[in-house]
Amino acid sequence: MKKKVYIETYGCQMNFSDSEIVGSIMTNNDYEVTKIINEASLVFINTCSIRDNAEQRVSRRLKELRALKKKNPELKVGLLGCMAERLQDKIFEEEVVDLIVGPDAYRDLPNLLNAVDKGQKAANVILSEEETYDEIEPVRLDNNGISAFISIMRGCQNFCSYCVVPYTRGKERSRNPETIINEAKNLFEKGYREITLLGQNVNSYSWDGDESINFAILLEKVALINPLLRIRFATSHPKDISDELLHIVAKYDNICKSIHLPVQSGSSRILKLMNRKYTREWYMNRIEAIKRIIPGCAISTDIITGFCSETEEDHKETISLMEWVGYDYAFMFKYSERSNTLAAKKMKDDIPEEVKSRRLEEIIDLQRKLSLESNNNDIGKSFEILIDGTSKRSQLKLSGRNSQNKVVIIPKNENQLGDYITIKIKGCSSATLISE
Repeated sequence: MKKKVYIETYGCQMNFSDSEIVGSIMTNNDYEVTKIINEASLVFINTCSIRDNAEQRVSRRLKELRALKKKNPELKVGLLGCMAERLQDKIFEEEVVDLIVGPDAYRDLPNLLNAVDKGQKAANVILSEEETYDEIEPVRLDNNGISAFISIMRGCQNFCSYCVVPYTRGKERSRNPETIINEAKNLFEKGYREITLLGQNVNSYSWDGDESINFAILLEKVALINPLLRIRFATSHPKDISDELLHIVAKYDNICKSIHLPVQSGSSRILKLMNRKYTREWYMNRIEAIKRIIPGCAISTDIITGFCSETEEDHKETISLMEWVGYDYAFMFKYSERSNTLAAKKMKDDIPEEVKSRRLEEIIDLQRKLSLESNNNDIGKSFEILIDGTSKRSQLKLSGRNSQNKVVIIPKNENQLGDYITIKIKGCSSATLISE
């Protein structure tokens, strides 16, 4: 009888994709993935270090697992991912943790588990300049059978001053395009109808083989697999988003008209301190290009408030940029200092917590208003949506997303998961559209 492994994931889409790679490695080594933690003889926590609150959630979870391990002394607990790589020594002080594995060392899991079975603590957090896991077929964990992630590259070398990713995930490297296209074809043949191409900086994808392939070319090749296969991608960096890419998005109906373009701040002074490698004016130029080349494209963003030395004027520039763009939705955070980053080494985290909280609240309030305005503008319009689940609020309703990545709620009828249907919007909230 196979042993069972339970995998819990925190953080970004890249982490979910990594958990699926881990699931594949474990199933190829006599384990079975379970969604019931009490069945498991092995628990993996896949971690994120981008923000302090993500690390705090993991720390709280480890305390909860201590109680579970008391009930089952044979249970083994492993910490995976960025937090595991960054805080190895500190984590091993937690008696509950048996092994620590960084994002580039998942192939070593069988060897590490052998050491754990012999009563040893085990770790491998060595970063690689080559590892892409490109030939591993992921086990789809959060599986509706409709949507899936495909990681097309790993690592990052932008070195934004606030970010730990280059230190925890290593140098940027791209996957062989053939393996990406084959994975997408395989998913479509299995009934999947939507894929998201993932990378820390997805539009800097680059492959030099018999044919030089950038992200725009790769995106077109994936779009040509089948017009019924929807394609999304994340995350784009403003310094790398080209008109060539935007024209490819506009050309194909099955490439979703939704671009996530993190701005982080509306102040050129703060952007320079963040080492974002663009100005407010450059970012506005890219937004204008998106709206010109892809009319009706949804635009979302990430915003960090309270970065080192941020003034009220800098904050107002962020507010004014949000109003100018009219974001459809946003992920918004207070700055939290991460050790070993350039900002932690050379800048002072000098914005009081109450000021950060007040500025964040103003940003959230504005975004809620912008999202509602965006959704109100869709009332009366018709959209094609892909049904991908049941409404969280009512089992009598289905949910899906349109090309602009907006959630649409529809009444249950003869439609099934994976169906494309065209609907008319009759109402909305700031978070969802409601259809007839």
